[in-house]
Amino acid sequence: MHLNKPEGTLSRLHPTFARRGGAHWGSQPPESFGRRAEGRGQDLGLAANLALSGIRARCRAGATLGTQCASRRSCVGGADQGPEQDQVRLRASEHPPRGSRSAALYVHWPYCEKRCSYCNFNKYIPRGLDENAMQRCLVKETVTLLKLSGVQRINSVFFGGGTPSLASPHTVASVLEAVAQTTHLPAKAEITLEANPTSSKASRLAAFRGAGINRLSIGIQSLDNTELQLLGRTHSVSEALGTLEEAKRLYPGRTSVDLMFGLPAQQVEPWLRQLQELLSLCDDHISLYQLTLERGTLLFAQVQQGTLPSPDPEAAAEMYQNGRKVLREAGFCQYEVSNFARNDALSTHNWTYWQGGQYIGVGPGAHGRFVPQGDGGNLREARIQTLEPDNWMREVSMFGHGTRKRVSLSELELLEEVLALGLRTDIGITHQAQGLAQEVA
Repeated sequence: MHLNKPEGTLSRLHPTFARRGGAHWGSQPPESFGRRAEGRGQDLGLAANLALSGIRARCRAGATLGTQCASRRSCVGGADQGPEQDQVRLRASEHPPRGSRSAALYVHWPYCEKRCSYCNFNKYIPRGLDENAMQRCLVKETVTLLKLSGVQRINSVFFGGGTPSLASPHTVASVLEAVAQTTHLPAKAEITLEANPTSSKASRLAAFRGAGINRLSIGIQSLDNTELQLLGRTHSVSEALGTLEEAKRLYPGRTSVDLMFGLPAQQVEPWLRQLQELLSLCDDHISLYQLTLERGTLLFAQVQQGTLPSPDPEAAAEMYQNGRKVLREAGFCQYEVSNFARNDALSTHNWTYWQGGQYIGVGPGAHGRFVPQGDGGNLREARIQTLEPDNWMREVSMFGHGTRKRVSLSELELLEEVLALGLRTDIGITHQAQGLAQEVA
């Protein structure tokens, strides 16, 4: 799940990035822009609108996370984990640089086969899609914004959406080739593709690997067919597990899965059995995302009309707490509110967001946070691209990019974002605030 859509304030920065750990931030504008764009993406993370009891549970969870991981013992082999346990080593030297000469790149593919019942992302059902035109525009905007940013290195690339596994591998390869020709893209840079099981057959996953993808984020969401139908997903449990098996073969140690919780009428014990089953099959990264009912979605309307019960916040809090325990016992370290990893398999791309690093957003509705050095700028800007794909393509064809709005961020605004994002992680805000302050000083 990608995280390319921060909303700027602490009250709104609950976990994506729908889709977001690998969740999402490419489809809704930050608070800094003064308003939310139409068709903004929804957040499936631990919802900020839980009842008071649920919020208290989350606060306890956050306090526990900080206590367990602040000293890095639960991630680098302290007293609570033996040397035989899988460890996540989050050494400072492994974090992507925060300086203005490097950045992460997010590429938004806005198309889906259908709209899921819970999803409020910037996505569209294609009607006569000209993929060649979309490919040319993605490449053109990538080159334009890379040159505008003046960055000398891209540390990671994330293809999110939408359903980017519906794009052709050639489109993905063309974007990556443009990046490599414009700036430095290390051979071992993390290159992630969000994948939906129904558009991720074995041959297609292999073709994406040949195009340069080296990490997959699979939106499994549930191991219950009835729940998948409720969510409007197009895949079945058997298709999801088949995709996961093939992904692990092609991307060993680099396959992430998403599991949702807090659905209407969902019970704690059956959900925990799903998690246990997924743990017996998954790779080394898993994201737990709580359903957020978003206005304008089918699921929201069904709950409002009384055809579905409201999600139970107490049950959701219990799922989250027990799920954290189950994952910890399985050797996973919780390095962020919704994300768990072992064997050094954390998402370095999303880690850039959480540490306040620069990122460039390409594609309809994508977000960026970078200093436009190529244009003589010296302050970081919050940028959002035009939402609607046809309008975005026209603007890219005319101007080289489809940036709809750009706002220079003050030092205070930068530090507010660092605070909100850093508190989501196990290491907190120990050093990145100082780095950002120096960047804009």
